[in-house]
Amino acid sequence: MRIAEILRNKGRAVTTVVPQTTVRDLLTALADHNIGAVVVSPDGAVIAGIVSERDVVRHLHVHGAALLDRPVTDIMTARVRTCGPDEDVSSLRDVMTEHRIRHMPVVRSDRLVGIVSIGDVVKSEITELAAEREHLVDYLQGNY
Repeated sequence: MRIAEILRNKGRAVTTVVPQTTVRDLLTALADHNIGAVVVSPDGAVIAGIVSERDVVRHLHVHGAALLDRPVTDIMTARVRTCGPDEDVSSLRDVMTEHRIRHMPVVRSDRLVGIVSIGDVVKSEITELAAEREHLVDYLQGNY
């Protein structure tokens, strides 16, 4: 299965924030959209970074409540791993697992076209395994 199929099923909408967004406003966006990470982008297409709830927790521990009024650029990951829509889901799973990445932006021609989470990847693989199981059961039962 390809990343494009995940995006077809879940949609291509990506929540982004501009670099000067405060951590406080970031938390509002995460809660409003019920998501764990957002892409930091000046225009909704070019990726400047990614920031997650995990980043907030790590930095809040160090900086305290003053962190809430700082820009997301202070806590974001600037070197963002990305994938393309034509990449294989299983190879993406391996990269996400190896590097402990929960969210990965999907790009085409250096432009943001979607985002996938580890949950999306697991769900797609479970769906694929269930379909394979169904085909095997049908085959064993002579339903072909």
